[in-house]
Amino acid sequence: MEFVVERQERGGAARRGRLVIGRGPAATPLFMPVATSASVKAMWPHDLAALGFRVLLSNTYHLVVRPGVARIRQAGGLHRFMGWDGGLLTDSGGFQVFSLATLRRLHEDGVEFRSHLDGSALSFTPAGVVASQAALGSDILMPLDVCTAASAERREALRAVELTYRWAAASKRAWRAAQRAAAGGRAGALFGIVQGHFHRDLRVRSAEQLLGLDLPGYAVGGLSVGESRSQFLEFLAFSLELLPADRPRYVMGVGSPDYAVEAAAAGADMFDCVYPTRVARNAWALTRRGPLSLRGAAAGASDEPVDATCGCQVCARFSRGYLRHLFNQREIMAPVLTTFHNLAFMARLLEEIRSAIGDGTFAAFRRRFLSGYCNAAGAER
Repeated sequence: MEFVVERQERGGAARRGRLVIGRGPAATPLFMPVATSASVKAMWPHDLAALGFRVLLSNTYHLVVRPGVARIRQAGGLHRFMGWDGGLLTDSGGFQVFSLATLRRLHEDGVEFRSHLDGSALSFTPAGVVASQAALGSDILMPLDVCTAASAERREALRAVELTYRWAAASKRAWRAAQRAAAGGRAGALFGIVQGHFHRDLRVRSAEQLLGLDLPGYAVGGLSVGESRSQFLEFLAFSLELLPADRPRYVMGVGSPDYAVEAAAAGADMFDCVYPTRVARNAWALTRRGPLSLRGAAAGASDEPVDATCGCQVCARFSRGYLRHLFNQREIMAPVLTTFHNLAFMARLLEEIRSAIGDGTFAAFRRRFLSGYCNAAGAER
């Protein structure tokens, strides 16, 4: 993996760069649509590429559960299995430590899960997770970590920091072994994940420990777990400042348009979230004036496009009223069209962010976008 910062915002933290992984270059900041189980719901891979997305995210936990790593490896690896020619980042299952808290048990050597599908026992260790991702053919591998809920006490947050570091060290050893075993010494790039909850000293401790491992990239974890907006913004900026400037910085779980702009402003190079696709399936479309409900009577009576400034294929051909009709009739095209629009919206937003950083107008762009998105009249929300 190669990473270079091409332009830094004057007087700010936003930066534009280029990330090169095994499947080619990607301009940063970049957003990764989430293909949890080897598919971005309701989207063709070639449409994702045509919109400009270069890296997708898949989830190791879900792929281990079904169809299994051996099956994917038999098919030629995850890229071939899902028909995707771009880059792939695989999460480790660390988020499931948070989201499936009632179905797991932490211990020094890893996590014991009960499958959310059938209750069967699953053992996740740092080395095993790295081996699974290497077998999948991931371009960027995430180590097993412990993500804590917003309500976690300090003692739990401290244990999470210490386990995350020890697991990261074990993951690095397994990653080095995978590199030695791989053809050409290539086994993807391993990132570290900074934890620490909402305690500045624990964030510093976690970052210092992980930087000592000298990994190809670093991620900020433990955000977007139910905290307030002000707390998110405070610890987003604080955590990113702790990371080295010459490595890609990845903020996990950020995908609403306003948070994407704020993440870029704080110096993030990569982020991901199910938000744009999940809200699309629930009849919410992204617009410059904030999310638009396609369930309401106002949408049904409108012949306007979802967003007149968008220009995507959906906005060029279909009206709000038509999309509301599809949702009311439970037509499968309703989430298909809305998902396409939402991801086209995100792709264009990232292009504008990169362009504004490049020409030195990002601060003005940020103010203008957030003013329109966050302060729009509630009638369209």
